Amino acid sequence: MAGHSHSANIAIRKGAVDKKRGALFGRLSKAIIIAAKHGGPDPAHCPRLRLAIDKARKQSMPKDNIERAIKRGCGNLEGENYEELLYEGYGPGGIAVMCDILTESRNRTAGEVRKIFEIHGGNLGATNCVSWMFDRKGYFTIPAQHVSEEKLLEVALEAGADDVLPEDKLFVVLCDPLNFDAVSAAFESAKIPTDVAEIRRVAKNIVDLDLDNARRALDLIDALEENEDVQSVTSNDSIPDEILAVLNAERSQ
Repeated sequence: MAGHSHSANIAIRKGAVDKKRGALFGRLSKAIIIAAKHGGPDPAHCPRLRLAIDKARKQSMPKDNIERAIKRGCGNLEGENYEELLYEGYGPGGIAVMCDILTESRNRTAGEVRKIFEIHGGNLGATNCVSWMFDRKGYFTIPAQHVSEEKLLEVALEAGADDVLPEDKLFVVLCDPLNFDAVSAAFESAKIPTDVAEIRRVAKNIVDLDLDNARRALDLIDALEENEDVQSVTSNDSIPDEILAVLNAERSQ
């Protein structure tokens, strides 16, 4: 499936960014609040809330923070009223960029996101301008050291996964979002650990970037992810390993 290498690279880059961000707990809290607001306080009956809580726990978010976010979502505590938005646009090299937003001020966030796109050589587009370029998929990454490809194929496909894609030192497993819980439960039962387990957008086709556009695209994605109202950023860029190595060296200096 086109875009799987790109997706793994984005996961690795995003993980590195998340660990550095002081606003990470705020972002995780917002996800829990909105999930509880729509699905209730019981994660056993709300897959979205269960996923949000799991992500928070993997980032060592304190139990009190999680419980407080659930109460706020259910209206048991005072707090901001968050709105879910999806912003779409284009980045350097013509890549498609999608931003999932949770905000209490639509106008403020729209202005901030538009400015970030403009500063970094992109532009914010109209609704549905690029969303057709992506599919929503259950998405898992599993370190190759923990399971053989044969075993992973057996467990994943039996549970309803669509594809198992071997990559450098890991496997990427994709499934229909409706099968996410079943695949996740199958991995847990088989004691197969996952580094990433979430529902995300996967690009149908990818855009290869040269060094200059790759540098600008990463700067755009980083800037968007630094905004406290941006929950996640998805793009269809593909950066060759040799160019990614150059960029990583530049950033480590």
